[in-house]
Amino acid sequence: MTDYLPREIAHRLEQALRQLPVVVLFGLRQTGKSTLLQREESLAAGRTYRTLDDFATLAAARANPESLLTDAAILDEVQRCPELLLALKKAVDEQRRPGRFILSGSANLALLSRVSETLAGRAAYFTLHPMTRREARGRTSQLPFLTEFIRTQTLPRVAAEPVTDQEVLAGGLPPACLGPADAVAQWFRGYVQTYVERDVRQLSQITDLVAFRTLAQLAALRTGQVLVISTLARDAKLSAATAGRYLNLLEASFLIRRLPPFLKNRSLRLIKSPKLYVTDSGLAAYLAGVDDLEPGRDDLLRGALYETYVAQNLAALLEAHLPDAQLAYWHEQGRHEVDFVIEAGRKVSAVEVKAATRWSESDLAGLRAFVDRTPACTAAVLAYNGREAVQLDDRLFAIPLGHLLG
Repeated sequence: MTDYLPREIAHRLEQALRQLPVVVLFGLRQTGKSTLLQREESLAAGRTYRTLDDFATLAAARANPESLLTDAAILDEVQRCPELLLALKKAVDEQRRPGRFILSGSANLALLSRVSETLAGRAAYFTLHPMTRREARGRTSQLPFLTEFIRTQTLPRVAAEPVTDQEVLAGGLPPACLGPADAVAQWFRGYVQTYVERDVRQLSQITDLVAFRTLAQLAALRTGQVLVISTLARDAKLSAATAGRYLNLLEASFLIRRLPPFLKNRSLRLIKSPKLYVTDSGLAAYLAGVDDLEPGRDDLLRGALYETYVAQNLAALLEAHLPDAQLAYWHEQGRHEVDFVIEAGRKVSAVEVKAATRWSESDLAGLRAFVDRTPACTAAVLAYNGREAVQLDDRLFAIPLGHLLG
């Protein structure tokens, strides 16, 4: 691991701490929540750090939760002790001072349901996504290109630095993307065994861990595709109900995300099922058994993993810089599709991802259809892995991935 690199979400956490007594930070294991909360001076200053992954701390929280709430604190993995949240509510109500507590956890539904019931009106909620390309390169001092482009549709004049296959295979979990390239697969092997299986078992009883891992691997092979649970269940040799429950557990642990469809245009043939993404492209590649993205070997999966890498970057950028924006996808059954739709206020932007360094007119078909059917669309972007950004039409652009994620 390198020295600490600033995370883009930190400024939003700082703002919330000035307004509310509790801030809650969710996220996938090893995204860097603990490092952020301990190393970012504006968050760590004046707060005692305690993690409920520590057995003694967990035991103390269960026996006497008030003992951990005597001063301002950072409480990590709090979903492991619901009793602590009840005591925290009481402490906040007795002294409603902004910025008293930061809670973090790696379980979404298990944590959010308890926190929302206990801390309604007292807390702000955030997600720490895998590191963006900007964060991994230590280039967060300027606003991202994406936010300015959505506002003005202004193109950069300099050449972009293409995204590499190794970046996609490493993903955005700090130990993988900042560590040695030849150790990535070994790290993910330990990650799945240590965190994925353990955390999921803490959330729910799983009688057949082999079947669960099979479903996780099948989900990774479908990253970037419209989710059809019945088909996934059939291939995993599970009932649809069991497959659905396992998917819920994967989502609760931040291992997958479901991207909703964009339905606000004139088409009558829109697909309304969510799209499935593994949260991190490196984890997706490991679970799918992919260690090489050489063009021509499996271009469909190569494209899906690049799309997954873009998805995690877009989610993190929007969370940090355009928190009210909505991310979706668009698919007209049997005809056209667009990988991502960003709805920011009254402006709608469409993004189609292409892993190759070149593109052709046929790659623009989905974007042209979306523009035609969506009057609110201000920009339709073919995000390709080249170097030059060009405007192709009134609302149609070809922009390098290196710029889009910069």
